Amino acid sequence: MLKPTGLLGVVLAVVFLLPPGACLAAANNKILVEGSTTVIPIVSRAAERYRSIHPKVRILTKAGGSGVGAHAAGTKRADIGMTSRELTLHEIDRYKSAKLQTHILGKDAVAPVVSSEVYQTGVRALTKKQIGDIYLGKIVNWKEVGGPDRPIVVIDKERHRGTRHVFMKYILGDAEARAPGARLVTGSNNEEQTKIAQSDSAIGMLSFAWINDQVRGLGLRDGDRVIEPNLESVRDGSFPIARNLNLVTAGPPQGEVKGFIEYLLGPEGQKIVEESGFIPLGETHR
Repeated sequence: MLKPTGLLGVVLAVVFLLPPGACLAAANNKILVEGSTTVIPIVSRAAERYRSIHPKVRILTKAGGSGVGAHAAGTKRADIGMTSRELTLHEIDRYKSAKLQTHILGKDAVAPVVSSEVYQTGVRALTKKQIGDIYLGKIVNWKEVGGPDRPIVVIDKERHRGTRHVFMKYILGDAEARAPGARLVTGSNNEEQTKIAQSDSAIGMLSFAWINDQVRGLGLRDGDRVIEPNLESVRDGSFPIARNLNLVTAGPPQGEVKGFIEYLLGPEGQKIVEESGFIPLGETHR
């Protein structure tokens, strides 16, 4: 797995106050891209390389989560929104006048992850029900699932985060499900990765690209079978917490925005998707 050290270092977080309906790219050759912290490393890397080809175009990126990305595109505050989940029916209805369009950039998956100290004690896989019970507060000690006699530090994410939506929809059957067992709520993947790594008894949810030696992915146990959290299980369709990584625009993209999206979806952009630890278009079996 790729460790995202330095990936977020290329992100330029810039906030613009725009008049209603303003198109950043059309006005001054600047493209503002806002939203998912899972998608932002891809877009930031691509922006650097795209500028070497098109030096007059400035591409500025801002994190905030998938809900922020959908809102930014829907209100035309940004030229491109980034989401690591599908648009909700509420978002489609709320921004109906913007005629939002989704452009699939690549594929990713979300794994239940634990502190390396927990993993090293032998907790390598859990069932869907066990993970759900941990987040519901029904399982509170690692010894209940074969681990050490140590309280579980349950880490949740902010509710507008795409990673949480996908994870909770699978684990608890509801993307908006509450997690009464959680002791800490984090924002970005980078923030959550740091909190889990700093603990010796934490569990959380992360994009595959954020798994490393300090934050270990758990397999999903289904009877005698364990589905491992790796890119191959996403490619063959066996890992169930998979998702598309998306770019969202208000209507069909135009001008420089269209050019940048076409670059991202083309061979060079798809190479960056793979370099960033995700799966390019056309590499999954379903």
